Amino acid sequence: MFLHGYGGQILDGTWETIKLALLSLVVAFLLGLIGASAKLFGNFLFKGVAQAYTTLVRSVPDLVLMLLIFFSIQMGLNNITDALGLPMLEIDPFVAGVLTIGFIYGAYFAETFRGAFLAVPKGQLEAGKAFGMSNRQVFSRILFPQMMRFALPGIGNNWLVLLKATALVSIIGLSDLVLVTQTAGRATSSMFLFIAVAGLIYLMLNTISSVILWWLEKKYCVGFREAHF
Repeated sequence: MFLHGYGGQILDGTWETIKLALLSLVVAFLLGLIGASAKLFGNFLFKGVAQAYTTLVRSVPDLVLMLLIFFSIQMGLNNITDALGLPMLEIDPFVAGVLTIGFIYGAYFAETFRGAFLAVPKGQLEAGKAFGMSNRQVFSRILFPQMMRFALPGIGNNWLVLLKATALVSIIGLSDLVLVTQTAGRATSSMFLFIAVAGLIYLMLNTISSVILWWLEKKYCVGFREAHF
């Protein structure tokens, strides 16, 4: 048997990885928008917090941050339950992985969005206000669509790196693709085979992602000519 009976577990691990990556992307996307907005439109305090957040996250390796966040949250919960005399609560590895990866890559998305916001011509925003649009309408109908056109290459790069970073979550006990293939490899003494399978699955996911990102870039660039040099 090709996968020694581990095919079903590998499919489950792949689905777990996909869910982890997509939910982490949502968290990172929202944190990125908040961080970019705070840097560009916030007061001194918000700008300082956003700058500290992006600087800290981009300066510390992902693995170190993941371990720090996971164990600090677990220690905090243990202290709270001990103080209240409650049974110990353990963090769900999936939830911890989503929050941790989303928090880490939110900093990269914040810089991507900040640059994209700045690339939108101010004259278009002023024209929207001249037509009587509210700030919300200017954001939803002019600023956000235009920003996405500039941000999509960076978003695509961040997403592909985020997808690969899901492999790190196996160290906190999540039964994702990496942990399942490692377990199967040790049990069958075929480590190279199962790691190669994991690599091929990640390659397939990245290929599908690249096709979707190409389609999104075409969608948001409708009405704009490509520059030819």
